[in-house]
Amino acid sequence: MKLTRLFVDFFNSEKSGGLILIICTVFSLFAANSFLGAEYLNLWGYQLGGHSLQHWINDGLMTVFFLLIGLELEREIYAGELSDFRNASLPIFGALGGMLIPASLYLALNMNLQTQSGAGIPMATDIAFAIGILSLLGNRVPASLKVFLMALAIIDDLGAILIIAFFYTSELIWLNLLIAMGIFCLLLVFNRMKIHRLFPYLIGGFLMWYFMLHSGIHATITGVLLAFAIPFGDGGEKSPSFRLQHFLHLPVAFFILPLFALANTGIILGSDWYHSLGEPGSLGIFIGLILGKPLGILMFSIAAVALGLCALPTDLKWKHIIGAGFLGGIGFTMSIFITLLAYDQALLVNNSKIAVLIASTIAGIIGYLWLRKTLPPK
Repeated sequence: MKLTRLFVDFFNSEKSGGLILIICTVFSLFAANSFLGAEYLNLWGYQLGGHSLQHWINDGLMTVFFLLIGLELEREIYAGELSDFRNASLPIFGALGGMLIPASLYLALNMNLQTQSGAGIPMATDIAFAIGILSLLGNRVPASLKVFLMALAIIDDLGAILIIAFFYTSELIWLNLLIAMGIFCLLLVFNRMKIHRLFPYLIGGFLMWYFMLHSGIHATITGVLLAFAIPFGDGGEKSPSFRLQHFLHLPVAFFILPLFALANTGIILGSDWYHSLGEPGSLGIFIGLILGKPLGILMFSIAAVALGLCALPTDLKWKHIIGAGFLGGIGFTMSIFITLLAYDQALLVNNSKIAVLIASTIAGIIGYLWLRKTLPPK
């Protein structure tokens, strides 16, 4: 399978970004629990323009991250693995199972409890970490497995965005939402008029983000909407979509996601922090990410092949899909992101973050060891 240059660039940036995220997370945990812990946490709470620095990162800079995800998804739909339904079906069904099964297992443990709203936490996959772990296996990894995991993680993130939009919106201000959608429609008109300069789309995207931010719907969904408004053209190196996607790779992987990790993983570990690991919310995250993800991805992928909707690539076996399923259990960035929206109690947020970090680490280790054993040596 021949991989496009842009796919390779994206894969490599996420691969390196995964290592940076690990370093930032370890540093943040260390700093929060050191003698500088209070100052470190106060840094992210610093007020700027009426909002904390953490808020600007989570609602502002992460919109750029979702813009990059949207651009990659657009490319896959128009010219990549998702452009053919049979090719797209495998990661689509895998991602669907990887969202529904973890959420169901979580709800089975947390229904009618105050942690019920956290059902979206184990549904997410962190692209940077998943690809980073996969890259440790070097040239033993078949191209089709790279594409499967990348497409699955992108679709997974799109699902997470929809979940944020529909289930984690507390109050809707219709006027601002209608203005935001009006701007989106205007950008689509620009697209149809074949306006290929990026400047009008970026200005429109900023205005759309502003009104979406004040509509009640989480502003990060603006990133995906803007991605599909930007002209794809022939997908060549001179197309607006290609140029913007290529430009965003490095700042997202080496600035935005590390900054998110630093701002959101400063978890203070009390002397009895491990007691929370046995609570329903934490157990739901553990079971959802470590067991639900690989189980859902495998079950739905097998069902799609059995129904004749797609075929398993010739260089892949089901045992490789199991390994990819465990890597899909690395929730990290998106799981923490949803945690911040699911709860308004600091204790629940803190306990969930701890569970996400532990579960993601375990899922990543299992996935790496599984694939290391099952992939053919080269």
